[in-house]
Amino acid sequence: MVIVVSDNIAIRIRGLGKKYAIGGPQERYLTFRDAIVKSVKAPFKRLTQKGYDEPTNEFWALKDVSFDVHKGEVVGIIGRNGAGKSTLLKILSRITTPTEGEVDIYGRVGSLLEVGTGFHPELTGAENIFLSGSILGMKKTEIEQKFEEIVKFSEIEKFIDTPVKRYSSGMYVRLAFAVAAHLDPEILIVDEVLAVGDASFQKKCLGKMGDVAKEGRTVLFVSHNMKAVQNLCTRTIWINNGIIQKNGNTAEVVETYLKNSLKADIFTDLPTVIRSLPNDPALEIKDVIISQDGTSCTNVINSKPIKITIQYIVKQKSTGLRVYFDLLDEEKNILIRSFHDDDADSIPTIEPGEYISSASIPGNLLAPRTYELRIRGTIFNVRSCAGDGIEITLVVEPTSKINRGYAADTIRSKLQPKIDWVTQKV
Repeated sequence: MVIVVSDNIAIRIRGLGKKYAIGGPQERYLTFRDAIVKSVKAPFKRLTQKGYDEPTNEFWALKDVSFDVHKGEVVGIIGRNGAGKSTLLKILSRITTPTEGEVDIYGRVGSLLEVGTGFHPELTGAENIFLSGSILGMKKTEIEQKFEEIVKFSEIEKFIDTPVKRYSSGMYVRLAFAVAAHLDPEILIVDEVLAVGDASFQKKCLGKMGDVAKEGRTVLFVSHNMKAVQNLCTRTIWINNGIIQKNGNTAEVVETYLKNSLKADIFTDLPTVIRSLPNDPALEIKDVIISQDGTSCTNVINSKPIKITIQYIVKQKSTGLRVYFDLLDEEKNILIRSFHDDDADSIPTIEPGEYISSASIPGNLLAPRTYELRIRGTIFNVRSCAGDGIEITLVVEPTSKINRGYAADTIRSKLQPKIDWVTQKV
C-alpha cells in the first residue's frame, strides 16, 4: 500500500499509544534460600521471578490517537489534568517514545514543555540561546541575527551572562519562551508553561504566539485558558483519558468540553445552607437551582442563558412579598438586582402556598469572571425575609467570540454584552 502525504502536512499521527506500568516491579519478602540465590545471581542476571513481583496494572496515557496538523495551522489541545496532553507533546518533541503507532513530522520543531527545557544549567543565558538554536539546526549567523531580539523580549538583559542555574523559575521561563518563539522553528509546541510567568509576561507571550501564527508557522498549544485557546486556535482537539473526544472548530469543541466538565460542579452543600436559614413567619425558601441547558451547575459559559429557579412557601397572606437575586462582582458591587414581580403594574398580594419563580440571565451578558449570586426575600417597605438569604459563587467561563481578534487583550469590564456595531467609511 502506498501512502501519499500531502505537501501541506506538518504533523501526521496514526494509532498513537503510550503505556505505563503503575508502580513498577515491587520487591517482596524473601526466604533465606531465595536471598542466597539473589546474592549469587544478581550480578549476572536481572531477577524477574525470584524476589520480584512484576507489575500487573497498566495505564494507557494515550490510546489510538490519530490526527493531522497542516502547515500554518494553530491547533489547541485541551482536557483535564492527566488527560494525556503533555504526554502527546513529549512524544512529538522526541522526549518520550510511543508504545505503539506512528508520528511523522515535517519541519524543524521548537518545544517549550516545562521551565528551562533543553537548557544546560552550567551555561549562561547567552550560551544557552546558541545551544538551543544549534539543537534546532540553525546556523550561528541565524542565531546572531535574532540574539538581541531574544534578549530584549526575555527582559533579563542584566543577567544574560549569568549561569541559568542561578535563574529564578520566572527568569527561566522568560528566556525559554523567548528562544523557542524567536529561533524560527517551523513547528512550535507550547505546553501550559506560561502559567509560571507573571500576568504581563503571559499577555506578552500570547501576543507573540499570535504573531508566530500570522507568519504561517505551525503551532500546537496546550492550555487550560479557554479564552487564549479561542483567540489563538483555528482548530482544537479535546483529549479525555488518553482518547480524542472531539476534534474540530475551536468554538464548538470548547463549548462541548466546558459543558461536559461542568456537569459535576453542582453545589451539593446548598441544602445545608437552606436549612440554616432563620425561621421566618412569612417566607420559607425550599430550594434554589442554577442551571444552564437543563444541567444544574455553578460554573457556566457566558454565551448561553443562565436560569435561576427559586422554590418557596408563602406562609401567610402578604402584600409586597418578593423573592429576588443580586449579582455582585468580586468587589461586592451589585451589578444586577431583579425581583420576581418586576413587571407587575401594582404591588401584588400573595396568597399562602408553594411557589416557583424562575429568572433568566441572557447569554453574552456576563464577562468571564467570578461573581456572587445572592438569593433573598423581602416585604416591600417593611423588612427582609429569611435572614441574609443564600450566597452562591458563580464562575463564568468564556465561549463567546467577542474580542477574538486581539489575543493579548484582557477583559476590562464586569459585563460583556454582545453589542452590534455598524462601521462605514465616509
